[in-house]
Amino acid sequence: MTNKQELFFDVIILGSGPAGFSAAIYASRGNLKTAILDISMFGGQPSNYLEIENYPGFSLIGGFELMEKFEEHADKFGVEKFPMVEIERVTLNSELKEIETNDTVFKSKSVIIATGAQAKKLGISGEEEFKGRGVSYCAICDGAFYKDKTVAVVGGGNSAIEEAIYLTKFAQKVYIIHRRDELRADKICQQRAFENEKIEFILSHSPLEIQGTNTVETLVLKDLKTNETKDLKVNGVFPYIGFGPNVENFNGQLKQNQQGFIETDTNMQTSIEGVYAAGDVRNTPLRQVITAASDGAIAACSAVKYVEALEETTKV
Repeated sequence: MTNKQELFFDVIILGSGPAGFSAAIYASRGNLKTAILDISMFGGQPSNYLEIENYPGFSLIGGFELMEKFEEHADKFGVEKFPMVEIERVTLNSELKEIETNDTVFKSKSVIIATGAQAKKLGISGEEEFKGRGVSYCAICDGAFYKDKTVAVVGGGNSAIEEAIYLTKFAQKVYIIHRRDELRADKICQQRAFENEKIEFILSHSPLEIQGTNTVETLVLKDLKTNETKDLKVNGVFPYIGFGPNVENFNGQLKQNQQGFIETDTNMQTSIEGVYAAGDVRNTPLRQVITAASDGAIAACSAVKYVEALEETTKV
């Protein structure tokens, strides 16, 4: 068994999206020795957004550019960064928390989980190719870019129907594609959609392929009753077939809701002392860049108080 190097920190932040970098900035300014780890490149989901126009102070900015600014801000305060790490083990139920990677054991007095969440994919041809160029998983983020255009929402639950209704504020036509004969959404939600003149339902159909040149142009559908296929001309596709948190490394250690999102109090404290959660990974009513950044700030300030209290007790 090879010996791994050990690194010690006051706080380790898992995830480098808006919540993670915001936490890093506040924790470092709070005089904590801070590290931020991510299993991929830094920036989180917003790095994939073509444009963001609802983050205060920037009427329009590229998602990658905005997250570069977050990272530069964290660099100013000397945050230690570890991108592209392969996490093998996370131990939170101990006074000194441990995150083990393939070559290092990170030990920390506190941990902030900011690993985010991701929409479930359709798993069809063209989905990845047109991500950010007509395929979007966030109507609130991107709906305004489809003014007077035609879009398709895939799904039949509350999220799908609510987002379809939201998209009618901008799009001239919204198709709702669902594989069953009936929707799963609450009746009151369904009724609002049925009464909306801009919405058309295509039930008992499933998407087969997304086609286009530079951007989305066609959604190929399969009729599940006849097995026939048809082309639907659209400018955008919004899959809403489910959404889940990135919690694979923590399952069983923290209190989570039925969907797997981590439960926190108003201080972002989880069910384990010294462990906090921020952003999309936690049970929250809104998942946006601004709310994630806010969560990160609160979590970091809570961690600062926790570490300071720990140090006071060890002095005695």
